[in-house]
Amino acid sequence: MSRDDDLPASTSPPTRRLMLKGAALAAGALAATPGTAGASARPKAAPFVNPLVRQRADPYIHRHADGFYYFTATVPEYDRIVLRRSRTLNGLATAAEAVVWHKHATGAMGAHIWAPEIHRIGGKWYVYFASAPAESVWDIRIWVLENANPDPFKGTWVEKGQVKTAWETFSLDATTFSHRGTRYLVWAQHEPGMDNNTALWLSKMANPWTLTGPQIRLSTPEFDWECVGYKVNEGPAVLARNGRLFLSYSASATDHHYCMGLLTVDADADLMDPANWSKSPAPVFTSNDTTKQYGPGHNCFTVAEDGRSDVLVYHARQYKEITGDPLNDPNRHTRIQKLGWNPDGTPDFGIPVADTAADRSKESV
Repeated sequence: MSRDDDLPASTSPPTRRLMLKGAALAAGALAATPGTAGASARPKAAPFVNPLVRQRADPYIHRHADGFYYFTATVPEYDRIVLRRSRTLNGLATAAEAVVWHKHATGAMGAHIWAPEIHRIGGKWYVYFASAPAESVWDIRIWVLENANPDPFKGTWVEKGQVKTAWETFSLDATTFSHRGTRYLVWAQHEPGMDNNTALWLSKMANPWTLTGPQIRLSTPEFDWECVGYKVNEGPAVLARNGRLFLSYSASATDHHYCMGLLTVDADADLMDPANWSKSPAPVFTSNDTTKQYGPGHNCFTVAEDGRSDVLVYHARQYKEITGDPLNDPNRHTRIQKLGWNPDGTPDFGIPVADTAADRSKESV
């Protein structure tokens, strides 16, 4: 998510529990202050329609300088990367969807195509996503695609390869952001010897597909709400406001226990010093029986059509009870709502809003 072009988002497989058993894890996701030119011409933000896009989990929306919102997300078949665009957020609901890349039939990038994010970096488009070999579907790693065409629906998506981290272990949910001239990657990965499933990690980048220097652990599951079903920190997203960087993330199993936490660091601090990051002891966004939204998480941030109003993008289900592995349930829908702000300058996530009813046929795309 960003207000700026280059800154800131089959048959039944083995269960995630079996894969993880025995193992001890915003465009650029960082937002910049908008310019004032043309402010009077900016359209007023429309009321949001929810769900925005059905059966699209782990959503990511990039607001580009060409006036379009670009959307990608995980599809229930876990087999491809899709892309939509619209001049309005609500318009993404009915925008045409293109498949820009498909999994390999064999070998690397052959299974579990998860959580794609589209970013604009240095005049090129990049998609970060997680995948596994077709022959070993739980050996999930982070991969990168590149497209030099100004239009990401055209040109060629080149496979730049795997993002190499310190270990060859379960890793996913990469997002990138630039802060004060340095590009960073944040992702989720299992650390050998740790009694968790995934923790959150941060590293500087030499280029959009290569890490450089050390990687530091930002957060590991430690509170009860982070350890329901699985000990998970994943799905990071970064937002810069009010002299601080806020890093939201998701925790616990992907059923109704899924929820969001928050890390905070001063914008002037050394981001690569874990001691400079503080962690909220309570979740900031959780399931709600009143609005009937369950398992909200894997969010990103964007801004409304006015160029100023912050928007929270996430997925959730409309029911609590799930038969079988939640990862086999397709009904994690993309949702959007206004992101509020507390008097102390911290984000106010509120609660996941109830479903709305609207005639989408009249939405501009």
